[in-house]
Formats: sequence, C-alpha cells, structure tokens
Amino acid sequence: MKLTSTSFDNGAKIPTEFAFGQWNENSNEESKVTLCPNKNPQFAWSGFPSETKSFAIVCVDPDVPSKPDDVNQEGKTVSKDLPRVDFYHWVMVDIPADQTEIPAGEYCDGITAKGKPQNMSLKGCRHGLNNYTQWFEGDSEMGGQYFGYDGPCPPWNDELLHHYNFTLYALDVEKLNVDGEFTAPDALQAMEGHILAESTWSGTYAINPSVK
Repeated sequence: MKLTSTSFDNGAKIPTEFAFGQWNENSNEESKVTLCPNKNPQFAWSGFPSETKSFAIVCVDPDVPSKPDDVNQEGKTVSKDLPRVDFYHWVMVDIPADQTEIPAGEYCDGITAKGKPQNMSLKGCRHGLNNYTQWFEGDSEMGGQYFGYDGPCPPWNDELLHHYNFTLYALDVEKLNVDGEFTAPDALQAMEGHILAESTWSGTYAINPSVK
C-alpha cells in the first residue's frame, strides 16, 4: 500500500500551514510562540488489499519530553538527551473502503479553543481524542476535549527536532471496535489482528529557531 501527500515531502519539514504553533518573529511580544493555520495535511493512498473494509489514520510524535519541568521555560533548554514519549496528534477510524484521499483542511482548519467536537467527521469516519486534551488540562482558556487533528507545537526551547509519523492502516473490519471518547492507543489495540496493510509518511518540525 502506498501513502502520499502533496502537503510536504516524506521526511521533510512540515509547513506551518499544518502546524499548531510557530516561533514568534516579533521580538516586541512576550510570547515565544504564535498560532498557525492548523490544517490537517492532504493524504492519498493506493495499492491497498482488495479485502480492505475500512481505513484508519494515526499521527504520533515520538519525541515529546518525558519530563515537563523545563518545557517552555525562559532561560532553560530541554536537552536532546532527555528520554522521550509518544504524543498523538490525530486518530481517525472507520474511513470507508472506497475513500482514497483526505483533502488538506477537510477535518481541521484553524485552532478551536477547548477542542473540536467528536462529531465533525465526514462520511461515517470517527475521530478520537488527541493528546492536547492532556496538555491543556487545567487551562481555563484552552482546557477541553481535543478530538481529531491538531498539528505540531513542540517546546520552543527543545534541542531536539521532532518527527511526526502519519500511518494509514487498511483494516478487515468496517467499524473498529472502539466506542465513546477513544484514544489512539485504544484504536491501535483494537486494530490488532485486523491490519491488512499499513504505510507511513513522516515529517519534521521544530519551533526552536536553532534546531534544523
């Protein structure tokens, strides 16, 4: 199965159009980060097994700091040697077997404070929660349930370049066995034994201007 994207080359930097935050070039402002258009990237696929009954897509950043102590703290840096953990930016399941493309911005176009609702999916697809739900927990302005896609916004003081892996799965079930407010790990567990094929497209992103 072949997965492609016109939004960015495989292994290349993700454009800010598809990110959540970027470096603030205005030195007169206190904030180090400004918000981005936050559109979901375009993806298309082909060559999947004829037995495919649905697709699912998951985006994960495996480079998130395992300890938040120094994240986005003035005068500090997040060492590239710090152990890293997964942060899921997108999980969508029950994509119909006759669908072969996700247009750019179809499922996310802009930042929604407190998160997008679960029912904004099209054609019977279902979105799960991404990890901005945990990141903004307790924030009175941004806290909420973040369903669907929300793009990259790594720490502005991180020494490490972050990688974003978008994986499409061809499945042998029309409806994945997850319900309610499911997460990417929930979906991945439910996919076990049902994956006919998979393909990954990756991009990189950093807010820290010294990281290339």
